[in-house]
Amino acid sequence: MTAEHPAPFVARSASPGARRTGAVRPRAPRGEAAVYAPRRRPRPRPPRAPRLLARLRRAWDRPLTAYYVVMGTGLLITLLGLVMVFSASQIQALRHELPATFYFRKQLLAAVLGTVLLFIASRVPVRLLRALTYPFLACTVALLVLVQVPGVGVEVNGSTNWIAVGGSFQIQPSEFAKLALVLWGGDLLARKGEKRLLTQWRHLLIPLVPGALLVFGLVMVGGDMGTVMILTAIVFALLWLAGAPTRLFVGVLATAAVLGALFIATSPHRMDRLACLGATDPGPGDRCWQAVHGIYALASGGWFGSGLGASAEKWGELPEPHTDFIFAIAGEELGLAGTLSVLGLFAALGYAGIRVAGRTEDPFVRYAAGGVTAWLMVQTVINIGAVLGLLPIAGVPLPLFSYGGSALLPTMFAVGLLIAFARSDPAARAALATRGPGLKWKTKRRRARTPSGER
Repeated sequence: MTAEHPAPFVARSASPGARRTGAVRPRAPRGEAAVYAPRRRPRPRPPRAPRLLARLRRAWDRPLTAYYVVMGTGLLITLLGLVMVFSASQIQALRHELPATFYFRKQLLAAVLGTVLLFIASRVPVRLLRALTYPFLACTVALLVLVQVPGVGVEVNGSTNWIAVGGSFQIQPSEFAKLALVLWGGDLLARKGEKRLLTQWRHLLIPLVPGALLVFGLVMVGGDMGTVMILTAIVFALLWLAGAPTRLFVGVLATAAVLGALFIATSPHRMDRLACLGATDPGPGDRCWQAVHGIYALASGGWFGSGLGASAEKWGELPEPHTDFIFAIAGEELGLAGTLSVLGLFAALGYAGIRVAGRTEDPFVRYAAGGVTAWLMVQTVINIGAVLGLLPIAGVPLPLFSYGGSALLPTMFAVGLLIAFARSDPAARAALATRGPGLKWKTKRRRARTPSGER
C-alpha cells in the first residue's frame, strides 16, 4: 500500500485482560469505517459421559490393563471371601462343637498356600507348563479312581468325592480335574493346530472328547453333577476357540443335553432340586428349604445390609452358609451394594480373561486362558444363579469366595496363569521392561556440585 491509499484499519476486540484493566479499543482514522475481525466462537465441549467413556476405553487399551485387572480382582475377591467366611462360618463351627474360627483358619491357610501357587504360576515358563500337563492329568485321573476305593473315599452330603489326607484335612480331586482338563486340552489342541489338523473333525474331537468323557464318568460316579457341568463348559470353550464347525458344536451340545437330562431324570434328589427352581415356599418335607432361605437372606439385606456378622439366616436357618450359599450371606450382611460389588469384580475378571485370550498369538495361551475364563465364569453363574433361584442348586462353590481349600488352591493357580499370560503379551512385556525391577522413587535428579573454584 502507498501513502495515498493507506490500508484499511482493522480493529480487533479487546482481550479479556484488556477489558479487565480498562484498556480502550483503538479507533479508526477519521473518514474511514472501522472493520472488525469476527470473534471466534469457542468449540463446544463434548458431554461428560462420552468423554468418560473415551477415557475408560483408552485406559482399557493400555498394555498392562489386563495384567493389573486380573491380579487386582483375584486378590480382592479372595480377601473379601476370607472376611465372609469368617462371618458366615462361626455359627456352623460352634454347632459342631469346634472353635469359632475353625473354618476361617483353614481357609486362611489355604489362601496363603494359594498365594504361593499363584506366584509360582505367574512365573512358570509356558514350555515347562506344557511339559507338565500330561503327568498332571494322569495324577488327577489316578486320584479320581482312588476316591472310589472303599475305605479311601469320604462321603460328604451324599457325594463321594473326597480323600482324607490326615486330621480334618481332605482333598477333592474333582476340583483339580478342572485345571488338568484346561491345560491338557489346551496343549493338545495347540499341538494339532501347529500341524494344521484342526480342520478335520476327527482330529478336533479325538482324543479330547474321549479323555474328557473319562474324567466326566469318574466324577459322576461320585455323584458330583455340578462339577461335570463346569467340565463340560470347559470342553465347549476349547472347541469354540479351536474353530469347531457350527453343526459339530451343536451336535456335541445336543448330546451333552440329552445325557444331562438322563442323569437328572434317574436321580430323585436331582429331580427335587429341579422342582425347587423359583420356589417361594419350602414345600412338602421342606425339600426347598435351602433355596427359599437363600432368597430370604438376599431379600432381608436391603440396600446396604444388616452389617457384617449380623446375619440371621446363618443361625441354623440356611444350610451351608459358608460354602454354596455364602453369596446369600453376603447379600444379607452387605446388601445390594455388596452383592453388586462382588458381581462387578467377577465381571472385570472375566472380561480381562477374554481380552488375554483374544490378544495373544500363542495358541496354547489362547486355549488355556479361554478355558480358565470359561471355568471361572460358568461356575460363578451356576452358584449365583442357584442362590437367586434362577438355576437348580448344583452344589458348586463360588470361585475364590466360598470356603474350601480344595477349590481355592487350583483356582488361585489358574488366576496366576492368567496373570502370566497377560504379562507375556509383547506390548505388556515392553511396558514392564521400561519400568525396570522394583519401585522407582519419583524424585528429581540432583546435579553433583562442582568444588569451589572449578568450572
